[in-house]
Amino acid sequence: MSEREAVSFKAALVQMRSGRDVARNVADAEAMIRQAAAAGARYVQTPETMTLMELERDKLFAATKPEDGNPALLHFQALAQELGLWLHLGSLPVLASAEQIANRSFLISPEGAIKARYDKIHMFDVDLPNGESYRESKNYKAGTEAVIATLPWGGLGMTICYDLRFPYLHRALAKDGASFLAVPAAFTKTTGEAHWHTLLRARAIEAQCFVFAAAQGGCHEHGRETYGHSLVIAPWGEILAEGGTDPCVVVAEIDLARLADARARVPSLTHDRDFTVRRY
Repeated sequence: MSEREAVSFKAALVQMRSGRDVARNVADAEAMIRQAAAAGARYVQTPETMTLMELERDKLFAATKPEDGNPALLHFQALAQELGLWLHLGSLPVLASAEQIANRSFLISPEGAIKARYDKIHMFDVDLPNGESYRESKNYKAGTEAVIATLPWGGLGMTICYDLRFPYLHRALAKDGASFLAVPAAFTKTTGEAHWHTLLRARAIEAQCFVFAAAQGGCHEHGRETYGHSLVIAPWGEILAEGGTDPCVVVAEIDLARLADARARVPSLTHDRDFTVRRY
């Protein structure tokens, strides 16, 4: 790593509109990952469920493969090695059993090795006011472990989508050494319009970390609509780069001095205190 890379690097977010055809989604992602590499990105993140967006249970399970020998995963491992970059697959559906799927992130090194895995902890089981209903726990197995991966520039706290709404997870990652928080997502249009920017900026500010959030965006083949607006946010809360709704590549220069500056200005990560709750 050069002296310049020790203090800054380029991060890229691949915003997608994944559908029901795994091969087509893989090809679309590869094209944008190559675009990000050509722009100088050393860390590239894709969104949640990048290889498959499917709501029908039978079709979802028919198209989902185990991790071992997974063709899409092997393809992206080879791509990361070819391009010599850190490739963070926001999540792939991975068959965990005959009845359950893991919503799993993978961090792949420039040598093509899987350096970290993270299974989404919080399941999106909600009924929205517009009539949309989701029961992620019906098909997916919730993870039980928080994960910090080691990048050349610092620790990467790995989360996925609905995890964003649980601030204690992100603060715990920051307290345990994360400098960056990853939030690959497929936020609905309804919840995204209401909360996406606010929640991501809040996580960056309270955890005093850079936030990388690659998103799905637009109307998908399964009929649902996602919000898009992939974001790179600095530890002081500034938005450094943002996507729109359509598929795109978002690139930002990550200056590590911003991290030290934010934590020096307001050292809140060192100010936690124990307390009790009293009811009246």
